[in-house]
Amino acid sequence: MIRRIENDLMRRIVSLPLNIAVGVSRAVGQGMSLIRIGRREHRAHFQPPQEVLVTPEEWVFLRSYEERYGFFHPFFYACRFAEALKIAEEEKKFLFVYLHSPEHPYTPPFCSETLGSELVVQFLDSNFVSWAAISSGGEGLQMTSALRAASFPFCAVVSPVSSSGIAVLQQVEGPVSPTELVEILQRTTEERGLAFRTLATEDEGIIANRQLRQQQDAAYNAALQLDKDRERLRDLAIEEASVNHQKTVAVRTKKGTEKPDRNVAATKQTGSEMKEAIKESHNKGATTPGENPMVTQIQIRFPDGERKEQSFSCTDNIQSVYRYMNSLNKPGIGSYRLISNFPRIVYGFEQLEMTLKDAGLHPRATLFLELL
Repeated sequence: MIRRIENDLMRRIVSLPLNIAVGVSRAVGQGMSLIRIGRREHRAHFQPPQEVLVTPEEWVFLRSYEERYGFFHPFFYACRFAEALKIAEEEKKFLFVYLHSPEHPYTPPFCSETLGSELVVQFLDSNFVSWAAISSGGEGLQMTSALRAASFPFCAVVSPVSSSGIAVLQQVEGPVSPTELVEILQRTTEERGLAFRTLATEDEGIIANRQLRQQQDAAYNAALQLDKDRERLRDLAIEEASVNHQKTVAVRTKKGTEKPDRNVAATKQTGSEMKEAIKESHNKGATTPGENPMVTQIQIRFPDGERKEQSFSCTDNIQSVYRYMNSLNKPGIGSYRLISNFPRIVYGFEQLEMTLKDAGLHPRATLFLELL
């Protein structure tokens, strides 16, 4: 009796055993060093190196299978599961998994008639990356447990979803004819494949939006630190000017040009007045349009109709506007970009360092916030 598991996509997410998950991470991070035997130009069969006395685990299945059923079968990669999963990902194909139970009564007819069928061999070699293992030991035993195989022969179609998990798109348990197996696999590639690729595209969009937000936050933090540095340098300049003035007054006092008591009070008052005058001049020049030709007035229009207006220096860059927007912490605003209308111009990452004057936004402009 054939037991077929046809779940909705992403309903069955299987966590890989720890050692296999580590292998997946290494395969992704460092590339692979596996034995690719023959690709599809000729049939893969058991040919371990002559000097190897103990058969490596990767070759155990092929040795057992070919000793009993011959060399005509689908192209099974003689490698670790993680490496086969990586190959499938690189070739943009699903991974066909076969767990072999040599002593099961349904195994001989399945191997000789189904896996040995020209129809099945050609279909698998053309559309899948195939991997197999003996279900009673090594990675085969671990995958039997992870996939919850209840009967044999056992076949599954899987695809990676993370470094520690896979999505089981289809699985077949029990005997199945060559035609039935090909029909199941073809339906899986058509239905599950389309949905899975659509979901992968949506995931990429989420990742891209997250990266965009992270870049915006990084740009905001960098600009905020730059403003702090400028403020610190301005305070140092004010303090230095005050000290120099005090020294000048002290010299004059020593020469008798001014009385000591009055000089000390005058020095303190003058220094304080100088600091306030400099700050007032700076604030006035940065925020008062019309009185200062260096000021650029930017109006931001939100999708809900709300408007915000802020003054900038014409030498500020586009990044300063993004920094101001992020500081508002307006609810419902995630990833976004600023655009102008008539003509439509998008101010994105490539324009972040452009000054407001060079961008054509001086002395006054309206920008629209467009959600991504």
